[in-house]
Amino acid sequence: MDEINLLWHQLTDSETIIRSGLMVITLIVFAENGLFFAFFLPGDYLLFLTGVFGGTGVLKEPLSSLLLSIFLAAVIGSLVGYLVGRFFGKSLMNRPDGWFFKKKHLESTREFFDKYGFMALVISRFLPIVRTFTPILAGISHLSWYKFIFLNLLGGALWVGILVTGGFYLGQSFPGIINYVQYIILFFLAITTFTVIKGYLKLRK
Repeated sequence: MDEINLLWHQLTDSETIIRSGLMVITLIVFAENGLFFAFFLPGDYLLFLTGVFGGTGVLKEPLSSLLLSIFLAAVIGSLVGYLVGRFFGKSLMNRPDGWFFKKKHLESTREFFDKYGFMALVISRFLPIVRTFTPILAGISHLSWYKFIFLNLLGGALWVGILVTGGFYLGQSFPGIINYVQYIILFFLAITTFTVIKGYLKLRK
């Protein structure tokens, strides 16, 4: 049990992930963007803190490398989610609820998709859980390849560009912010929690 708790902490703690290096960051971003069992992994604040750690010099990679690596991970992750939905959607819809899969996540994403249409693929990049399931639902709905690829690239570019670049220049301008990482995480967690609870209440209603 101690080993499981340690693994869980390492997978969900952004600072631990970032200090493990860019390869680990990209793997986490890849999984969180399209593998339904990885919806719990950190997303928004992982990107922002990656930028902060890059700007303060904790991460030695230049901004261009951070942006390119994380962008590719996000886009390829969503593509995998789309392919899973397109070719295995029926079995996924019939899958019973388990520890890593709950139909309520798919249903709330469907409501979000119905509300925003194709642009849901762009907007959902900034929303936890929905970000993971939207490409899967796009695949289940057989959204055309061309539309998906365009919106996937656009959403990935905006998500990665805004959060990583914003964090990078904030860290570069105020290097002392590295001592207040926990408050940044709490800020993003508060936004994430509010978004999830709001979506859940709307779904219940």
